[in-house]
Amino acid sequence: MRLQVIHETRYHYQPVVETAQHLAYLRPRNHAAQSLLSHTFSVYPQPAQLRDVPDVYGNMRCFFSLQAPHTDLSVVARSQVSTQAHGTPTSTLPWEQAQERLRYRAHGTFDAATEFAFASPFVPHHADFAAYARPSFGAGHPVLEVALHLMQRIHADFVYESQSTQINTPALQALAQRKGVCQDFAHIMLACLRTMGLPARYVSGYLLTAPAPGTTKLVGSDASHAWVSVYVADLPEGARWCDFDPTNNRWGWHAPGEDYVTVAVGRDFGDVSPLRGVIHGGARHTLQVGVTVEAVGGDNTGPQMHSAQSQTQNQGSTPSQGQSQSSN
Repeated sequence: MRLQVIHETRYHYQPVVETAQHLAYLRPRNHAAQSLLSHTFSVYPQPAQLRDVPDVYGNMRCFFSLQAPHTDLSVVARSQVSTQAHGTPTSTLPWEQAQERLRYRAHGTFDAATEFAFASPFVPHHADFAAYARPSFGAGHPVLEVALHLMQRIHADFVYESQSTQINTPALQALAQRKGVCQDFAHIMLACLRTMGLPARYVSGYLLTAPAPGTTKLVGSDASHAWVSVYVADLPEGARWCDFDPTNNRWGWHAPGEDYVTVAVGRDFGDVSPLRGVIHGGARHTLQVGVTVEAVGGDNTGPQMHSAQSQTQNQGSTPSQGQSQSSN
């Protein structure tokens, strides 16, 4: 499947922003089920610096700085990717053995996936996550089986509700209220897996969506998406991460399906926020985000509709503030 993604971000600041530095994660990755065909990245006003820099997880991030006063910022990323379905892998590795493989041993072989078993700023270890996870972790059950069962339970137990949480809503709060958006569901699943000793990483990207019956799909009506990738040590080298989307109850090897676009992977949302930065000035701002995902040369079909994001935020009186965008 060939997919085109247009991700537009617009800020309006009051008062003027004197200088700013930003970091964007908007360039899709290459992996076994996805090839990046083209990517353009434009910024207005013209940045003083703009460069692509890989991060520690293999994502390509774009750094840019603005050294002239401005009241508006526009960032547009356009990408085309080719995706293919790889089906679902098979593994018989019990989750207890997978957990044991990651235990520290002096002079033992280091597995880089180990770092994804630890807590992170948005994904803490907590007894409440362990309590929710345990019904999925039967003795001797394979990693893929427990991850699939956990994903299905989250999909059934939680209500998808736009605007029910914010970017900084703690995963524990989302767990308690049993509702949220895809970012929350991904963080909860990550916390459950990691609390039980299994490595799992946060995946940011997009999902091809369809308009409601009898309506026309609107440009900019989609949104960023998020899901989870689980490490399975007995799969072949280079193919040990299996993806699970608790929002839509889908899973697969390298991606939950060919209608997904993978942008970046990290410990949690904080590692791969689409756009964040530090600004001098601009105590208040309005933010508008529009995302369009379309099949090139085919029908625009998909399992779920997401809505565009528009929000007003007060940044306070401090001279520099961070910015970020949430996933829905």
